[in-house]
Amino acid sequence: MAYEFEDVRTAQEIFYYLLEHHELREADAPQLYKGYTESETVQNLVKSQGEISDCAIERYGDVIYIIPGAQNRVLGFTKARLKKELLHSNAKDKDYYLAQFAILILLLEFYAGQGSSSKTRDYIRAGELQNSISAHLKEGVEKYDEGEQELYGVAFTEMQQAYEALRSAEKGSRQKTTKEGFLSSILRFLQDQGLIEYIEQDDMIKTTKKLDHFMDWNLLNKANYRRVLDVLGVQDE
Repeated sequence: MAYEFEDVRTAQEIFYYLLEHHELREADAPQLYKGYTESETVQNLVKSQGEISDCAIERYGDVIYIIPGAQNRVLGFTKARLKKELLHSNAKDKDYYLAQFAILILLLEFYAGQGSSSKTRDYIRAGELQNSISAHLKEGVEKYDEGEQELYGVAFTEMQQAYEALRSAEKGSRQKTTKEGFLSSILRFLQDQGLIEYIEQDDMIKTTKKLDHFMDWNLLNKANYRRVLDVLGVQDE
């Protein structure tokens, strides 16, 4: 199939813009936004470039996003890089899985609704989130033996051990070997990715429109997210 030169060029400009900025808003780049939304040919060309680069190009509301695939080692984060970003230097795999679990609990605290939007609250205190992580780990250990944990792929016992091994400290600690510092490093990372607002002086966490869009339009449609919610004991009403 032959394409017009201008369509190809516009698609390349849009894809490069997404690589640089991770999202495309009409207010920031009106010509590129118009080029994408008003031309199916340009959309298909941009999405094709995304497929080749192992990422998806999705429009949620009035924003176009580039979303790296789970195995994307160029545009996404490798396990080694995430461990370095989130954890202390001597961290083990169970510490890494604990960090992923903490992020899951954060999502669960904000997104459990069944209406037009899954979001159920505007903010949460970091201390409340810390207590929720402890509570869910405790429930998981009590509910599932180690064989069942292996079956479901959620190692509650090992994660609880890793969490309890973290020291307690005063609020505001940045040491990743403390519970407060461990959680703070995760929250700062999510903030750097444009997914949350973390107001440390008020001990407050808020989600961004970017994360709200992802949860409503993408992540909550994933079968594995529902599977993990079932393991955590979250039942549909």
